[in-house]
Amino acid sequence: MADREFDNSGAKEELELGMAGNIASSFIHSPLTPLILAACLALGILGIMITPRQEDPQISVPMVDIFFKFPGASAEQVASLATDPLERMMSEIPNVKHVYSASQRGQGMVTV
Repeated sequence: MADREFDNSGAKEELELGMAGNIASSFIHSPLTPLILAACLALGILGIMITPRQEDPQISVPMVDIFFKFPGASAEQVASLATDPLERMMSEIPNVKHVYSASQRGQGMVTV
């Protein structure tokens, strides 16, 4: 299906629309388009109404971050004197799967 376009002389000229243009043209000229739009809108509203929601969902995040300060210590001292021993102690807790750590000048963090 090709749309017609008028040139300055009034003659009709065929305009190739391609597949997407033909589909769009059929929807523009179809009397079913408003019905399809109303059905999609109704389905969307129905989906919103029947989707279960919870105002305050209970999400369990089994993780803890331990931050500590070690004023005046270098990153190597923080790692050897505080972070590594704390990491070993945290890994001995039952059901702990992963222990990560980071050391900086004067502070450190251990994630369990």
